[in-house]
Amino acid sequence: MTSGNTTPGREQPVESTSGNTRTGRPRRTIDLPGDLAAELAAFTDRLASATDLGPATRDKYRRNTAAFLTWLAQAREADAVDGDPLTDPAARDWAVRDWRRHLKNTRTTRGTHLGAATINNRLAAVDAFFALRGSGRPQVVREHLARPSAPRALDQRTLLRFLRTVARDASPRDRAICHLAYYAGLRVAEIVALDVADVRLSARKGSVRVRVRGKDRLGGKDRTVPLHAQARASVEALLDELGRPTTGPLIRNRDGGKLSTRAANTIVSALGAAAGIGPADDGEAFGPHVLRHTFGTDLVRSRGDLTTEPVDVVLVAELMGHADLNTTRRYALPTDADKTRALEALTTDR
Repeated sequence: MTSGNTTPGREQPVESTSGNTRTGRPRRTIDLPGDLAAELAAFTDRLASATDLGPATRDKYRRNTAAFLTWLAQAREADAVDGDPLTDPAARDWAVRDWRRHLKNTRTTRGTHLGAATINNRLAAVDAFFALRGSGRPQVVREHLARPSAPRALDQRTLLRFLRTVARDASPRDRAICHLAYYAGLRVAEIVALDVADVRLSARKGSVRVRVRGKDRLGGKDRTVPLHAQARASVEALLDELGRPTTGPLIRNRDGGKLSTRAANTIVSALGAAAGIGPADDGEAFGPHVLRHTFGTDLVRSRGDLTTEPVDVVLVAELMGHADLNTTRRYALPTDADKTRALEALTTDR
């Protein structure tokens, strides 16, 4: 299969996903044979036209598929492929299974093996590649994922320290980002995507319209989230600083355009550092996602100042935009701190 102006047999440069793409280093440019470069180009077009995936997800799928096609080109050259994966369903399955083995043996820049979730995400991209070209999804077993645990959330004392740091140090924009993450439970991508027109404010109430742009393609939908008084006050202050515009991004960069998710993450991480909050023991960075997890945890486990009983999980799922209730139920799972406290209750003879 060929597409565009790609000449069969001629190698085309493609960005590789080898190594850690979050290090900030330039991606290595590799060459794909003409037929595989054409396949990648066609897949990129199909992703944009035949799916509702967001730009970031489409880019991740394209990069992971480029990595698979790069491996396939090398395997073909080494005569290590059984049949033609692009035309033979059996050869397709064998090739993807071999690539899965390759991923399991791949090491990151830190010398560790790829995690099960990472491997499954890369297999999902190849699923999409074959499905969108009409070849059917490969029959490949996924990696076993460890039993889910409660997402990282701040304890009440740490949360209070963070909120006080935000009140003292943050600009109106940065305060709004933090408060929309904790008091409204919005994803960072949803926060930076908000338009001024999505905000509804009155003397005593407020809400934001969260528009799904490909994030929850398996059931997600636009939703309206009421604003807690603290979040409403922060949004009011931000709108005042912006001069009460009627259109345009709510969360803006220096040029007046939409702030990037990376910049928003950096802002929250810096405020967290100022409050003495750093990475978790497993290396997970502190950012807006932890504030969102804290929102869900506080509601499901009734940890807020005024709550007397847990909030119904269906309501929390609606507020957070979860398509699957099992995602929301994770907030009720025990944390490491819960397990430690449970053990401390055992009888000892001293």
